[in-house]
Amino acid sequence: MNKINKFFFITLICIYTSSCSFDKKTGIWDSGKKEKERIAALENEQNKIKDKTKIYSSNKTTLKEVKASQSIILNKPYSINEWKMPGQNLQNYISNIYLSGIENRFLKKKIGKNKFSISQVSSSPLYFDENIIITDDVGSIYSVHKSGKKNWKKNIYKKVYKKIYKNLSTFIHKDKIFIADNIGFIYSINLSDGKLNWIKNHGVPIKSNIKVFDNRIFVVNQDNRLIAFNTEDGAKIWDVRSISTFIKSQYFLSLATTQSGDIVMVTSSGDLMKIQGKNGTPEWSQNVTSVASTYSNDFFKSSDVLIDDDTIFFSTASSIYSFNLTNGYLNWQKEVSSSRTPIVNGNYIFIVSENGYFLCLDKKTGKIIWSTNTLKVLKKKKQNTIVTGFILGSGKMYITTLNGFLIVCSANNGSIKYFKSLGDTITAPPIIVDSSLYILTKDSKILGYN
Repeated sequence: MNKINKFFFITLICIYTSSCSFDKKTGIWDSGKKEKERIAALENEQNKIKDKTKIYSSNKTTLKEVKASQSIILNKPYSINEWKMPGQNLQNYISNIYLSGIENRFLKKKIGKNKFSISQVSSSPLYFDENIIITDDVGSIYSVHKSGKKNWKKNIYKKVYKKIYKNLSTFIHKDKIFIADNIGFIYSINLSDGKLNWIKNHGVPIKSNIKVFDNRIFVVNQDNRLIAFNTEDGAKIWDVRSISTFIKSQYFLSLATTQSGDIVMVTSSGDLMKIQGKNGTPEWSQNVTSVASTYSNDFFKSSDVLIDDDTIFFSTASSIYSFNLTNGYLNWQKEVSSSRTPIVNGNYIFIVSENGYFLCLDKKTGKIIWSTNTLKVLKKKKQNTIVTGFILGSGKMYITTLNGFLIVCSANNGSIKYFKSLGDTITAPPIIVDSSLYILTKDSKILGYN
């Protein structure tokens, strides 16, 4: 695993520059025959997708509870007043954020329309200048003041796209919001009023969150192609091809940007890659799938990549990994299942497995320091669920579940403090900003606590 896949790397360099145009024949908004055929195929593909969410029971797991021998010391909480992108920042580095508490629910507002049942995964809200940006699965984008007052709504989709489930990724950059979707559109709107600036039809569904660095938009499409676009007009700058998979992932692919602007990504075929952001030149590549089979590759999924100094962390359906950022060598691997991004604090890394185990690991070695089964506090029939998100706030881990529970644990020793039922299905990870906790439910209801 510590050896770079030289053959794949050489192949990558040979094909990294390839031309790709935006719907040159049919035009951006042309509902001509080819575009209608493409959308019909996409609609048919979505109709065939059944809910493959794996539900775990707390007593069906290889993980065990490990009692903390002593409490760990966390870094002092820090305050943030904006959440402008998925993962909060370009490195997806989230640590101990200041949270005043959650005794007061100051916001409960139904905003969007979620009419599709195709996905159990959705994006967290964004937050800037006391306004919340959320999306729904019919493709609408909303700007809502933290008081609950709606500022504006924007939906760019014509009738031909009406029956398609939309999964939008959003990114606030300067005075604009950049959006990419699972149909193939990339567009820019004004942050102040939602007015459309430009739009491009890529023609292939986008399957990653957006990252923006140095006036370049970075996304990965469903064919594992990393593409850089210009923020001013959406023109393509370069793209990098990778190995595609026969079955297209329904999950967001992993993407992060280093502080110098290089890209780290994990494809649906399980390839971890580092690529120069200026010109798209690959630096190294590693395949992280433990079982070399078509089945495992086709259904590979991972959390977002977390970059901490010279180390890469991310988790998959089977393991959590630590890699060296410079050369791609594996530092360590631990068998813990989670599709959510780990959280780093000091010498420790925190993760919550999909079946509810809250773990603290040594950041350098991957050794488990303690482990707590958080779902054990729920009634037995309520334990048949999955963890959909977690965030560290003032020394406590706030964990959300698919069936609508919020479980609060100490991040010093893993002990469970309390839990509450929020009464709604939760598919998006919570965020903490302006000393408040925000949770977006599956039916586009935004909840705020402080």
